[in-house]
Amino acid sequence: MTELEKGPRGQRRGRGARERILDASLRLFREQGINNTGMDQLCMAAHVSKRTAYQHFTSKDELVIEYLRRHDPDTMPDVFDRPDLTPRERLLAAFDKPRQVPPQEVTPLCPFIAAAVEITDPHHAARRRAHDYKKSVAVRFAETARQAGATDPEQLGEQLALLLDGASARTRVLGIETLPTAAAIAALLIDNALPAAQPEAVEG
Repeated sequence: MTELEKGPRGQRRGRGARERILDASLRLFREQGINNTGMDQLCMAAHVSKRTAYQHFTSKDELVIEYLRRHDPDTMPDVFDRPDLTPRERLLAAFDKPRQVPPQEVTPLCPFIAAAVEITDPHHAARRRAHDYKKSVAVRFAETARQAGATDPEQLGEQLALLLDGASARTRVLGIETLPTAAAIAALLIDNALPAAQPEAVEG
């Protein structure tokens, strides 16, 4: 591929076509959905020709899969890998509003849920990616719950994963932020799952 390329309107563009296409997909797929976003629109937003787009992605399906990988390749590392928080605090931090979402906007629907809803073929690679990601979220919750001392970390992990997904979907349907309510419920689930503190012995 040459160092410079022509965009859809003939502009000369530098390197980085793949990144621009992915950046456009991250925005457009989130704002208007996968099925409502065509390759022509993606190419226009990324300032690349359709030929260039298909040099990087052989199909829209391949782009969708890479879009999901790019969205969160390591399963919420900004929550579960934070060394400045205790395990309990990390569990609750999963219910904080994502930092990249402006304060005046509601949390967008989880892209993995959105992809699973839009792509009906159960054997589609994007559906499998969404399935694996959601399983990994529950696993990371369970691992952190174990670190926090939960008596049944796997159960707590599934409960918190379900609560987080429910909050995401309800926020999207109602157009109001539901993560604070979910966080309050999560705190109750977490505290009920942790062993009660042993009372200090009374001297006498």
